Amino acid sequence: MRPISLEFASTFGLPPVEAVRLASRLGFRHISTPLQPARASLAGYQRFSLRDDIVLRRDLRAAMAETGVTIASGEGVAIVPEHDVRDLYSGDLAIMEGLGIPRINVVSLDPDLPRSFDQLAMLCELASGFGIETLIEFVPIFPICNLETAQRAIAHVGRRDCRVMFDTMHFCRTGGRPADLAAFDPDAIGYIQLCDVPAQRVLADYMEEAICERLACGEGDLPLAELLALLPKDRIVGLEVPQRSQQLAGVPLEERLAHCLAAARRFV
Repeated sequence: MRPISLEFASTFGLPPVEAVRLASRLGFRHISTPLQPARASLAGYQRFSLRDDIVLRRDLRAAMAETGVTIASGEGVAIVPEHDVRDLYSGDLAIMEGLGIPRINVVSLDPDLPRSFDQLAMLCELASGFGIETLIEFVPIFPICNLETAQRAIAHVGRRDCRVMFDTMHFCRTGGRPADLAAFDPDAIGYIQLCDVPAQRVLADYMEEAICERLACGEGDLPLAELLALLPKDRIVGLEVPQRSQQLAGVPLEERLAHCLAAARRFV
């Protein structure tokens, strides 16, 4: 069975020590986390900063040592216009190295694609100095918007430690089909984010749906079994299933995640 990670988005911003302990109770092997959330928690959790809080970093390392749960992916890394990734992330990468984070998940918010690709190459080189792999996540409404564009970015970088973050929602919402994935080099996929969604949007705002309202595996319309059969068997699967409607209905986070994890295991 592929190892499964509890993705940060699924928890609506649960601080990392609590996330590690929750993951351990439920049977996840990993979590993902940013050093500092970009937005306030949708569940009202206290904001945290692994960037600024040395004590929190110490407590997180202790919780990981105690439970065996590790951080599979560092979140919250973006290529943005008019900023150099070396200025933005040199300090963050050093902190991530100290926490044993082996890879970062990167999105581009810079519409200048040649500049995005160049910045991605700089970020990969910088991250490699800390022993960290770089994953590029394509999102339909972002400049690197689909698997084809992500493939062009990786070809531009030309490094084996630059690969794709493959999110099942984003892939299928760009019109991707299993046949398209079958033609893609599986070695270029470094990580899988798994969820289900209806074939058509349920919310007008794409990112609101992506951040707030996804479905457990098998409860939507995505061809998950076909996709997983084509994806590398040894990649970590991050369970990214935020469910605001369930939260508002009073279903506790642990109960929601236990249901989503059981559903995912039937596929992975």
